[in-house]
Amino acid sequence: MNYTLHQLQVYLMVVEKRSITKAAEALYLTQPAVSIQIKNFQDQFEIPLTEIIGRQLYVTEFGLEIVTAAESILNLVHEINYKTLAYKGLLSGKLKIAVVSTGKYVMPFLLSNFINNNQGIELNMDVTNRSAVISNLEKNEIDFALVSILPEHLSIDYIPLMENELYLIGQSNPYENSKKISAEMINQLPFIYREEGSGTRLMMEKFVENEQLYGSKKIILTSSEAVKQALLAGLGFSIMPLIGIRHELNRKALAIIPYEGLPMKTRWYLVWLKDKKFSPIASAYLKYLKAHRDELIQKYFDKSYDVNL
Repeated sequence: MNYTLHQLQVYLMVVEKRSITKAAEALYLTQPAVSIQIKNFQDQFEIPLTEIIGRQLYVTEFGLEIVTAAESILNLVHEINYKTLAYKGLLSGKLKIAVVSTGKYVMPFLLSNFINNNQGIELNMDVTNRSAVISNLEKNEIDFALVSILPEHLSIDYIPLMENELYLIGQSNPYENSKKISAEMINQLPFIYREEGSGTRLMMEKFVENEQLYGSKKIILTSSEAVKQALLAGLGFSIMPLIGIRHELNRKALAIIPYEGLPMKTRWYLVWLKDKKFSPIASAYLKYLKAHRDELIQKYFDKSYDVNL
């Protein structure tokens, strides 16, 4: 057999995504390139690895066994690379972080210098909703999590970061000429919510319930980026963290609707399980962040948008 490490990587991504198209996007390859790699890999086995039923890709029982073997092979290759770097006195290995959706506007800036200065580190950052992040943390599948609402049922340690402010946002302010905006006026607006499990949705639901706001219509979208695009298209209004829409506010593509009780304020936290046994990389990153937190926040997030209410 003459399969390559690249073919193993492509195969594992196709299995993970259950889609040639999605695997190609994740690997930054064209769909035909992925299809060719999968065909060349499959041609080396007499037993099918995958099958298409309808338009859905399924992995055969034999294919799942190959997944396990492929993961072992690639892990050994990574281990060789890590050992080589470690022998040179360099940090090497994986840093695993789970980040809530709007945290994608925060975490890269807290990582970039550390990652760029340690070329042997492989970053695995999963961006998903709060419930999935907390689940990963609870199962000890990650080193750190970035959240804006601390989990109350877990025993954790954390580093507080900057404030997270949430405002009522729309394509424009329909009441900009009004001296005071009432609950009755807000209830005429269609509301856009995040999906169940989202921290932003929890905050929005809490505010809506406390203020007895219901909106004229309820729209549910499954990512912060989808909500932002819906706002830009004028589909409705939502309570959103400013961190993800600062550029749109500055160029006046979106507007803040001032309302009593807003903004709601939480805080970003990097959290980890109490008594977690850190890898050398995780320990080094924690030390780095504690030493540079204030300067990173000041450099990347202070005065990054201007809110004039």
